[in-house]
Amino acid sequence: MQTRDQKYAVDVYERVSKVKKAEEADRNRYGAMAHQLPILIRTAGLAQALAFLESRDTKGHKQLLIDLTATVGKPAGTLTAGARGAEMSEYMNLTRQVMAALLWYKRFAQSVLDVKASDVEDKKR
Repeated sequence: MQTRDQKYAVDVYERVSKVKKAEEADRNRYGAMAHQLPILIRTAGLAQALAFLESRDTKGHKQLLIDLTATVGKPAGTLTAGARGAEMSEYMNLTRQVMAALLWYKRFAQSVLDVKASDVEDKKR
């Protein structure tokens, strides 16, 4: 029996590996947001951070939301709405699940996509 982290690691690796074949701009946006989203969740909360990600009009951002939704086991297109309508205990559990998954997205964005946190900071300036 695998732990949640082991399941997330396998799932995220497969999803990030597919993104590696995408256009460079989309790949970089995907990787950059994988680095930035955990910080945004901590500062703004899960619902607001997911709404921000959903509002972005790029393939990289949209793909990250699709992949994240699938990784945490929610039906397609329901993660953001689920976060908005969740009761407090469910919201906190969902936040923990998303943060655990994002840890793997961040790691694989760095190792598979070669998008580093320092690259994200350089692009902001």
